Order: sequence, then C-alpha cells, then structure tokens
Amino acid sequence: QVQLVESGGGLVQAGGSLRLSCAASGSSASINAMGWYRQAPGKERGWVASIIRSDNKMYADSVKGRFTISRDNAKNTVDLQMTGLKLEDTAVYYCAAGWPPLYWGQGTQVTVSS
Repeated sequence: QVQLVESGGGLVQAGGSLRLSCAASGSSASINAMGWYRQAPGKERGWVASIIRSDNKMYADSVKGRFTISRDNAKNTVDLQMTGLKLEDTAVYYCAAGWPPLYWGQGTQVTVSS
C-alpha cells in the first residue's frame, strides 16, 4: 500500500506561480512512476506530468514549458512547480503512484484568478 498526501494548493493570480508537493509513505520505494493529474469542474480527470525514477519526465502539451515535475527519493516527495499559471489551470490536482496509477492522493485545489 502507498499513501499519498498533497499540499501547496491555493489561490493565485494568472501569471503567478505555485508549488505542489506530494508526500508518499508505505511501499512507495517500489513505485518507479509518480505523476500529477488534475480535474477541473465538469471535466474528467486528466494527466498533467509524470516522472519515472528521477530523470525521465513527461508533460502534457498544455503545461509543457510552464510546469516542472521533480522527485526527491530520500524524502519520498514529488513536487510540481507551476509557473505562468492560466485560468484554465484551475482544478483539483492529484498525486498518483504507478503507471497507470495505482494509488491516489486526496487532491489539492488550485484556483487561478484573473
């Protein structure tokens, strides 16, 4: 079992930055792939970014160049640095472990205002 807890969400103005963090516990060391997903109101949950081990990073086209995923294996954390935030980035952001995801966090709200 893997437990995931997200933090760092909040309200930010368009163009601003926010950093999300996901703390993993349990059998997280056996999980190579970690990722971030998001779900906007009225929409399905969608993939944002993933990191395989520590250096293989992938991003959805909508966030490429603005978001950066990173991983600290010593601390069992996965972060998502978000810059140049847009109104359409407003969503609940979820941390996930596994590819495809096997475990999910509870989510953290990110709201981008104009």
